Amino acid sequence: MPHARLAGIELGGTKTLVLLAEDDRIVQRVRIATTHPAETLAAANAQLLAWNEEAPIDAIGIASFGPIQLSRHAPDFGHMLPTPKPGWAGADIAGDLTRQLDCPMAIDTDVNGAALAEHRWGAGRDLDCFWYITIGTGLGGGLLANGQAVHGAMHPEIGHIHVRRVPGDTFPGACPFHGDCIEGLVSGPALAARFGTSPELVPDEDPRWDHVAADLAQMASTLFLTTAAQRILLGGTVATSRASLLPKVRATLLRDLAGYLPFLTPESVDERLCLAGLGDNAGPMGAVALAMAARRNPRGI
Repeated sequence: MPHARLAGIELGGTKTLVLLAEDDRIVQRVRIATTHPAETLAAANAQLLAWNEEAPIDAIGIASFGPIQLSRHAPDFGHMLPTPKPGWAGADIAGDLTRQLDCPMAIDTDVNGAALAEHRWGAGRDLDCFWYITIGTGLGGGLLANGQAVHGAMHPEIGHIHVRRVPGDTFPGACPFHGDCIEGLVSGPALAARFGTSPELVPDEDPRWDHVAADLAQMASTLFLTTAAQRILLGGTVATSRASLLPKVRATLLRDLAGYLPFLTPESVDERLCLAGLGDNAGPMGAVALAMAARRNPRGI
């Protein structure tokens, strides 16, 4: 049986990956800087058209930063909703990326895509309910329940929830919408604003990392309490580049919950709150997982 020829686009805040896959094996990757939507989306579409000229693409998966209109019944389906990314509000993500391409397409948030990939190939296998959280240029979360990405009025936008702050932490936050929401406290740009320099230059012993760990623990506590998730998977450069941060978050989470959740104990916390299994491949494989879903169900996942 011939391999399915699948295309994926992982549209991120700073870079866009355009992917060609044979079934679940990525065979080509093209990186494009995420600049203005007209420029970025046209370049990605041109690459897809070139691959389609070589041999027809069977399905396309788009995993995009958000927020995105995901309701196929909405007149602005596939468009970017109001976003902190300058110039991107209202961009026709799905339409511009698939222009002149006649094949099934699925679009979702980058974090929902990554969660689908972790469920299929990574650290979310055999789980009914879990979160994938990425912390990098922004902070986003995808929630899977019964193997399906959770959608409703929109999709989860946990980057903009507020958390209880540590007494004495006076950092006002960096989110242009909400100031000290969780994205405004711990995303890469927020950390640069908090520290006044690149976070990579700040030593582990700096007490401000304790404030970051407390903010992340508050987020994790909220997610475990509200969704009864079996696991929270962390990805993105902030989560993966500083080995000392996750143990601090776990310890603070246990302290804050004070034994209330029986499934979160000192013995289980490393399994309940951990790094994503696919690492940097979670996002790209999320786009492939969406393409696979589009091929199975052309009318929408």
